[in-house]
Amino acid sequence: MTSRKRISTALIGLIALVVIGWFVRDYAATDPAPAGSQPVAAVPGAESGLPVEKLSTLPPEVDKTWQLIQRNGPFPHPGKDGTVFGNREGILPDQEAGYYHEYTVPTPGSRDRGARRLVTGDRSELYYTSDHYESFVVVDTTG
Repeated sequence: MTSRKRISTALIGLIALVVIGWFVRDYAATDPAPAGSQPVAAVPGAESGLPVEKLSTLPPEVDKTWQLIQRNGPFPHPGKDGTVFGNREGILPDQEAGYYHEYTVPTPGSRDRGARRLVTGDRSELYYTSDHYESFVVVDTTG
């Protein structure tokens, strides 16, 4: 085999490896995780496609309400906090009735419950709305 043929063969082989590597990389990046598996670092609810915010970046009253939820109260609005959230707006992922529960996040200076809420899901999801269910973020409670 001549030197020119060896170089051409090597170049074709290199191009083939690059192309194969490109497709394998794309396939590996889009291949969904096996059913029922969840990466260790995943935030419950992140698969909803909603933005994820760290708890530490939200208003301090959100953390206080989260602490109350973890302790099971006492809540400032016992007739309202912990009640079923119906998701009538359809922003959160569709689930069966009773899956979500809502809690008041106090708004400083507000004379009523205000517009801020935390909504929990049965699979440890935590969502926050500052505008009375018009938008939500997924809350990452690890930070």
